[in-house]
Amino acid sequence: MERQNTDIRQEQIKQAVLDIIYTDGLKNLSTRNLAKRIGMSEGAIFRHFPAKQDIILSIIKDVHTDFIGELRKIATSPQEPELRLRKFVCETVNYLTKNKGITMLLFSEASHNNDSSMKGSLQQIFNCQKKLVSKIFLDGIAAGTWDRGIPVESLAMLYMGIPVSLNIELILSGGEFHADNFCSSMMQLLLKILTK
Repeated sequence: MERQNTDIRQEQIKQAVLDIIYTDGLKNLSTRNLAKRIGMSEGAIFRHFPAKQDIILSIIKDVHTDFIGELRKIATSPQEPELRLRKFVCETVNYLTKNKGITMLLFSEASHNNDSSMKGSLQQIFNCQKKLVSKIFLDGIAAGTWDRGIPVESLAMLYMGIPVSLNIELILSGGEFHADNFCSSMMQLLLKILTK
């Protein structure tokens, strides 16, 4: 078997971490289980990441780059607010469905290890999502599409419950989860609240 480059191996390691957390729980995330899952030695894992914490930090960096970066593009695009909101909600659902375990990982690691830098990163991710979805709400209100009486900050906090609900659905669904249906349901709920 030919050796794979570092970038590919690092992605495999990070994806295996998320898979283990999702299927077996955070308590079963060990370098031994990780090595077994991807078919490499524990030593090989440490050649790609000096410590387990470095894997977690790399995943958090990916969330900033891939997820928040995409949400930022959607929120700041010139499209009408309702279309942007739909894309924003669906991007959230699709990203978290594709990266099962990410929500559990971020909240569990930050709180379990009481790591201030990790908590800071998580706070930044959380605040960015709230700020970006609030921008969409405010743009729709400014355009006269949505109700001016909506408390935007409160609605942004309600929106932040979507990843938590999604996580519960993913765990309880046993593989029978339909992201499109979930996305549509969340969008309908938000529009009922926003519409004049």
